[in-house]
Amino acid sequence: MTISEEAGVFDPRKCAHRSPIQVGDKWSGAVLRCLQDGPHRFTELKARLRGVNPKVLTETLRAMERDHWLTRTDHGGNPPHVEYALTEVGGSLIGVLDTACTWAREHHGD
Repeated sequence: MTISEEAGVFDPRKCAHRSPIQVGDKWSGAVLRCLQDGPHRFTELKARLRGVNPKVLTETLRAMERDHWLTRTDHGGNPPHVEYALTEVGGSLIGVLDTACTWAREHHGD
C-alpha cells in the first residue's frame, strides 16, 4: 500500500489487490502511510485518500486514536485547527506495512 509519489494521493483502486495483510480497518494502513512523514490535518488526509468519505475517515481516526496508533492535537482557534500524528506504536506499524508490501511486490505474479 503506497501513496503515489507524484500526487501524494492514496488510490485504493491501484493498491488494494497488492496488500497481503490488513492493518486495522480498510483505511487504517493508508492513514498510517499518510502520517509516516509527519502530522496532518483532517482536510489534508481527506485530500490524499481518494474514495474515503468524511464519516468513514472520522471513524477510522477515532479508532486509531483509541488503539493508541495516533494522537489528535487540538490547537484551538477559529476555524478549528486539529492535527493527527503517529504515536510510537503507530509508527512501529510502518515496518510491518513495508514488509508486507515488499512480499506482495515479489509475489505479485504468483
